[in-house]
Amino acid sequence: MALIRAFTGALGGTFADQWLDIITVDRFDEHAALMPGVYQETNRGRGSNTRHSDAVISNGSRIYVPENTAAFIFDQSGIENIITEAGGYEYRTGGTDSVFAGDGIGKSIFGQIGERFKYGGEPVANKRVAFVNLREIRGLKFGTPAPLMYHDRFYDTDLDIRACGMMSLRITNPTAFIRQFVPPNVDYISFDDPKTKSQLLSEFMQSFSVALNSLSNEYRISELPSQANAIAQAIAADEGNAGTWESRFGIHLAGIGIESIEFTPESRELVKQYSANRMNVAAYENVSQQASNIAAQQKIAQGVQESGFGDMGGMMLGVGFAQGVNPMTGAMPGQQVAQQAAVAGAAPASQPEASQASSGQPAMSLSEQMDALKSLKELLDAGILTQEEFNLKKRQILGL
Repeated sequence: MALIRAFTGALGGTFADQWLDIITVDRFDEHAALMPGVYQETNRGRGSNTRHSDAVISNGSRIYVPENTAAFIFDQSGIENIITEAGGYEYRTGGTDSVFAGDGIGKSIFGQIGERFKYGGEPVANKRVAFVNLREIRGLKFGTPAPLMYHDRFYDTDLDIRACGMMSLRITNPTAFIRQFVPPNVDYISFDDPKTKSQLLSEFMQSFSVALNSLSNEYRISELPSQANAIAQAIAADEGNAGTWESRFGIHLAGIGIESIEFTPESRELVKQYSANRMNVAAYENVSQQASNIAAQQKIAQGVQESGFGDMGGMMLGVGFAQGVNPMTGAMPGQQVAQQAAVAGAAPASQPEASQASSGQPAMSLSEQMDALKSLKELLDAGILTQEEFNLKKRQILGL
């Protein structure tokens, strides 16, 4: 029974493969790089070449090559022929004999039946056609799987950033692409497949990181999106990773579009703190010394509060320093002048004067009292002083 099946298979296959074939390619999707050739069997229901054998191309068959594609004809030994120009071609090199190609009945029919019968009814030929996409393959997304470190010259520190965008590739050497990039016996490759692009993306991100660091001495992070061309050139010139694609795989990095480069949340918080501190200082530039002292007093009080220094002596040390109080004596400038004048004069104080000094009358001027009270009120409003502490200091300043 096996011999009968082998004979009928050889006979039926031989007659089915006498038809000449029309081979072309289906529509390429946006990211497809390699597509198999397909047999055009029917056209609007008309056509009888529906039982042909796989991997068999009859002599005289037609191969249609669309624009921006290259056709590869494979046989048992590998690449048999390459067609790089668009057009229709008649296949005459090593195909299966056909009576419709003028190969004769004896050779085309009886010779094939005998040859196929020896192999159980199967054809010996193994021919395949595949098409390589030579058009620029656009819209391949990339993104940093982990934060990249970038030294921003403006902040003079290392900041973590994330980046995303798209790149485009073009196959410039289809032969190298087939031999070095495409696995054996594979006739479909798409860059949508994670297995296909995983190695390329890893090498691209390595080159991307090198390119970013090479620009850190000249550009801030906010200026990097405008340097997409410089980044692309630096990546293409990286001889260790993406710059080797063309020589290794016949793939050229045609373009890079950077959609965003942004700080990580931690780095964004550092930048906010830097900006806030700078604005606090800039707000008091080119103003009077008195206003600058108030700003300093507020910063000192804030530092005392954050460090947990709850001693009111330390608090008043910061306040007194901002307002011009001598931190050793607690005296205001007016008091120091009066004391120095009293020592220089060395005049004995009379009993009424001593009584007046001991009565607790304030030695501060009215303007100094107002300034001190204003500063204390700001500390009270900021929550640094309690109401009781404010009242105590107010009485001390006013001499109540």
